[in-house]
Amino acid sequence: MKLLVLGGTEFVGRAVVEEALSRGAEVTVFHRGRHKAPPGVTALLGDRTAPGGLTGLSEGTWDLVIDTWSAAPSAVGATARLLKGRIGRYAYVSSRSVYPQPVPSTLDETGPVIEASPEAEDVGYPEAKRGGELAVVETFGEDSLLLRCGLVLGPGENVGRLPWWLRRIARAGRVPAPGPRDLGVQYIDARDLAGWTLDAAEAGLTGPYNISSPVGHCTMGDILDACVEVTGSDADLCWVGPDTIAAAGIQPWTDLPLWLPPGELHETMHRGNVAKAVSAGLRCRPVRDTVADTWAWLQRLGGPAPQRADRPRLGLDPAMERALLSRAALTSQ
Repeated sequence: MKLLVLGGTEFVGRAVVEEALSRGAEVTVFHRGRHKAPPGVTALLGDRTAPGGLTGLSEGTWDLVIDTWSAAPSAVGATARLLKGRIGRYAYVSSRSVYPQPVPSTLDETGPVIEASPEAEDVGYPEAKRGGELAVVETFGEDSLLLRCGLVLGPGENVGRLPWWLRRIARAGRVPAPGPRDLGVQYIDARDLAGWTLDAAEAGLTGPYNISSPVGHCTMGDILDACVEVTGSDADLCWVGPDTIAAAGIQPWTDLPLWLPPGELHETMHRGNVAKAVSAGLRCRPVRDTVADTWAWLQRLGGPAPQRADRPRLGLDPAMERALLSRAALTSQ
């Protein structure tokens, strides 16, 4: 396979590149040069947001392009039009955010999607992803593969969700663990996403697919217990209920990464319908492997983990953590 990855130097894009190289593919990455390209690829430089920024893609043919773009849909459209006739299939890494919120757990890929424009410039994340989908389909039609991902974790994560929990638990002490302990968490390891995408492209699959682990794959307890185990920490996980967390003014998802209390938002993020992708061969590695490999990657870094500039830093402020633990102790008396 001749593969073109738009991006390819960080997290999901890099996972795709590494998986493709392991399969013997000939890989080209097109990126802005802010991060070093993986070894073994042909690197083309360019900025999709700048005038003339696509010049590096004006020549060449590939069997498949995989695009991880999350900003202006107009950039996706411009790229797709430039590559038309020189690409066999266009795979776009989208998001389950394209569905109107909240999303019922029964909703599959045939459900309604939000309004968006393929020519939009400055829009929010859901509109950017839906606009990107429209831009790809407008040019490539039935040769489009749309990957509507949920939460993505694994080595290389540059949003700071699982890395925050690992580093906090590694510091040991009493750690507030948002419950219930058996509350389900749905995610996809970036490496499983990469492997399935390449398999799907080789099999000629097209259209939209919701991509995440099946419901029941793991719980909040599974993740945090694995964090304790792989870090070798003697941290004391103090399970705290949703009501206590809310009363303390602590925000789900941002102050406590990965976690959403039971309700509509939890159903939207952690109970998505992924039956179509599973029936098409999606397999998810055990949660412990994702946690252990992410910790090993953090250890190799030896410094701060990469952080996307367009995403806020996540995690619980130490003062708020102490207040939450105190509140939890009082409510348990």
